[in-house]
Amino acid sequence: MKCVTVFLAIVLLSSAANAKVFKRCELVKLLRDTYHMPHLATWVCIAQKESNYNTAAVNKQSGDHGIFQISEKYWCNQGNRGCGHKCSDFENDNISDDVKCVLKIYKETAKFQGDGFNAWTTYSQCKGNVQKYVQGC
Repeated sequence: MKCVTVFLAIVLLSSAANAKVFKRCELVKLLRDTYHMPHLATWVCIAQKESNYNTAAVNKQSGDHGIFQISEKYWCNQGNRGCGHKCSDFENDNISDDVKCVLKIYKETAKFQGDGFNAWTTYSQCKGNVQKYVQGC
């Protein structure tokens, strides 16, 4: 039993070691300078509301994963459908696959709902003045 406990602790620690909790301006700079994200302030707001900038965030009730809380119902663990990634791919410090996926989600949702941000339930909290999320960065 003790060996199992130690093994589980090592597995959990190794998973957490690959995760990152971003500081707000750190995320702003990464999304702006590396990924050239459109609607930057809104994305930073969504990341804050969804995960508090935590790349390892998982909502077991809704089945959402990562810093942008990508849904396992539609977008990950779906084989060739969705974004073509395992959900665990969105739970590490490399957010390049997350960014690619959320831009796809945004585009697909915009086709059907007009506003791609409607894919995120927290978007209602990010409408309007979101400039505070990028201010000073």
